[in-house]
Amino acid sequence: MAQSNLKTTRIELIKTKGRIRVASKGLNLLKMKRSSLVLEFFDLARQIKALRGNLYAMVSRSIESIKLAEMVSGRINLERIAAEQGDISAKVSAKNVMGVKIPNISLNGYAAMPIGYELISVPTSIEDAKRSYQELFKMLIEIAEKENSLRKLLHEIEKLNRRSNAIENVAIPNLKSKVSYIKQRLEDLERDQIVSLKFIKGKLNENV
Repeated sequence: MAQSNLKTTRIELIKTKGRIRVASKGLNLLKMKRSSLVLEFFDLARQIKALRGNLYAMVSRSIESIKLAEMVSGRINLERIAAEQGDISAKVSAKNVMGVKIPNISLNGYAAMPIGYELISVPTSIEDAKRSYQELFKMLIEIAEKENSLRKLLHEIEKLNRRSNAIENVAIPNLKSKVSYIKQRLEDLERDQIVSLKFIKGKLNENV
C-alpha cells in the first residue's frame, strides 16, 4: 500500500483502528445475513424439488382427465364449457426476506359459472378435468414463483460474497497495514526524540 500521503499521527492511528472495528462489525453482519439467505435458499430449493417431483404425476393425471372428459361428453361440448369459463388473473406483489424482495403471486377468477349451473349442467368428467388443470396451473405458478425467488436469493448471496470478500481480503488488511506503518513511524519518531534529548542533555552536562 502506498504510504506517501499517509498521516503518521496518533490521531490518525486512533481513527484507523476505529475504521477496522467498524469494518469488522460490518463484515460480521454481512456474513450473518448471507448465512440466513443461504438457509432460505436451500429451503426453497427443497420445496421446488418436491413440487417438481409431483409435477409429472399431475401432468399425466390432467391429460388423462381431459381425454376421459372428451370421450364422455365429446369435444364440442368440452370446448363449449371451456369457453364459458372466466379468465384467471394473477396479482404479483413482493415480500421481503432479509432485505431481498421476492415475488408473491396470488390467483383470482377460477369460479366463473354459477354453482348451480356447474352442478346441474357440467358432467362430472369435465368438472374433474377442470379441477385437475386448475391444480396443475396453481402448481406451475408456485414453481415459477419459487424459482424466481431462488434466482433473486442467489444473486443477493453472490453480491454479499463479493462485498464480504472485499472487506475481509482487501479493506481490513489495508487498514491493518496502515496501522502497522503508523505505529512503526511513531516508534521511529519516539526513538529519534529520545536520542535527540540524550544528545542535548549530554551537551548541557559538558557545558556545566
